[in-house]
Amino acid sequence: MLTLGRLFTGVLAVGMCLSSCQDDDETSIDTQTLLFGSFYGECSGERCVEIYKLDTNKRELSEDTQDKYPLANSPYNGQYTALPASFYPLVQDLPNLIPNQLFLEANGSIGSPDASDQGGFYLEVTQNGNRRYWFIDTQKTRIPAFLHPLVDTLSTRIPKLP
Repeated sequence: MLTLGRLFTGVLAVGMCLSSCQDDDETSIDTQTLLFGSFYGECSGERCVEIYKLDTNKRELSEDTQDKYPLANSPYNGQYTALPASFYPLVQDLPNLIPNQLFLEANGSIGSPDASDQGGFYLEVTQNGNRRYWFIDTQKTRIPAFLHPLVDTLSTRIPKLP
């Protein structure tokens, strides 16, 4: 005969097993779409604001056609046109280069992007259904060391894009 105590013990044991079997990483990052780019306020010409959308499912890279200076208090909303397929391999690995520590940072500015006309980088991912976005200083002395490899990569790859 099953007693209430044994039933409770059995339910407790199953619950403990299920909770210990769960993945400890509760962060779900959508690496399908990544927005990235650079911006400069004291600048002239078409290259002052360059924002791109990388879609890994479609294996497509698109460029924003608006070229509006991004506002630090909201994510960037662009209008994108697909680039030739030859540009996709230049940036296809960017989602894998985003350090996990970045997701501990609040949305907004890291460092003082473009405060002294040095420009900044824009980065946006979707995490647990929410848009996460950062405006990152180009001066490595103003940002955490964990961002240095990503900033170096963006510095070398964005100029290779149209």
